[in-house]
Amino acid sequence: MAQHEQRGNGLTVLEICAGAGGQSLGLEQAGFAHLAAVELDGDACATLRLNRPNWDVVEADVRAFDAAPYRGVSLFAGGVPCPPFSVAGKQLGADDERDLFPEALRLIERCQPEAVLLENVRGFAAPKFAAYRQELLDALNRLGYDAEWRILNASDFGVPQLRPRFVLVAMRPTAFAFFEWPQPSPQVSTVGEVLEPYMAASGWSGAAAWAARANGIGPTLVGGSKKHGGPDLGPTRAREGWLQLGVDGRGVANEAPTADDPVDHLPRLTVEMAARVQGFPSDWTISGKKTAAYRQVGNAFPSPVAKAVGVQIADALILAQASSEQPNHTKRLSMVR
Repeated sequence: MAQHEQRGNGLTVLEICAGAGGQSLGLEQAGFAHLAAVELDGDACATLRLNRPNWDVVEADVRAFDAAPYRGVSLFAGGVPCPPFSVAGKQLGADDERDLFPEALRLIERCQPEAVLLENVRGFAAPKFAAYRQELLDALNRLGYDAEWRILNASDFGVPQLRPRFVLVAMRPTAFAFFEWPQPSPQVSTVGEVLEPYMAASGWSGAAAWAARANGIGPTLVGGSKKHGGPDLGPTRAREGWLQLGVDGRGVANEAPTADDPVDHLPRLTVEMAARVQGFPSDWTISGKKTAAYRQVGNAFPSPVAKAVGVQIADALILAQASSEQPNHTKRLSMVR
C-alpha cells in the first residue's frame, strides 16, 4: 500500500491528543479519513497542518472540546497524556491533573463512535493501576462497548525501537466479535538499517561501520514535556542503551556527521533521524525549533503500530456491517482478512 493510500472503505476517525501525527498517519494508512484532529500544542498543530493541509486540525484543550457534532464517527482515537502513569513521573494516575481518560470517556459518550482506540505507556499496565483500568472498562461497558487492553511493542511492527505501548481497543459487541489483535511482523528493522542513509548523507566515511555496530533495536525515545525533559534521548539507562548502538544520547544534533568527522566519530541523532526511529516516513515534516520538534517526535505513537491496529479495527467494522447485511456470508468474508 502506498504511503498516503487509503483503503476506500468510507471509515472516519475523530482523534484527540493527535501530537505530531504518528497515530494519525497510521490510521490514515489503515483507511480512516479524519473528520478532525484535536491537539493543544501549537507546534504539533503546525506539523499536522503542514503535512495534511486538508485535515480539520482543531487547536484546543480536549477539556473544552465538544465531540457531539461528530456523533456516529467510525473511530474515536487518541494518545492521552502519559505522565500520570509513566515510571519517569510520580505515577499519580487518576490523581494527576493531566489524566485525560475521564475526558476521553466524556467525548466517547458525546460522539458515540463505533470503535475506540486509546494508547498509553506500559506503566499503565502496572498492578497499582488495576482498579483504575477496571473502572475504565466498566465505564465503556456501560456505554455499550466491549474492550480489551494489550501491550504492543513497536519493534514487532518494523519500528527500530522497542517502545512498548499499552493499547485499548473498544467496539460494539457485534463488531468486537470480529476483532483480532495484529500479529508481529516477521521482519525486524534495526537502527543501523534505517539510519545509515541519513548518517552517510553529508559524506561521513564512518557511516557503514557505524551501521554495522548499530545492528539492534533502540531504547524507547523519550520526548519529555514542556516542563520537563529536553532534546536528549532520555534518562541515563536509555542513553546507555543508545551508546551500545554507537549513538551519543546526551543531546540531539542539528546536522548529520560530515566528511570532516573521523571514522570513529560518536554521532548524535538529528530530529529527522529520531523521526525515522519513531516510524515516521521521510516525507513527514516536523515543524518547530529543535527542542519542540524533538518533543513531538519523542512523544509520538509510531505510525506502523497505529496502522496495524487500525487495519484490524477497520476489518472488524467492515465484517460486522457485512454480517448484519448478509449474515449467511460472514464465514466467507472472514476468510479474506
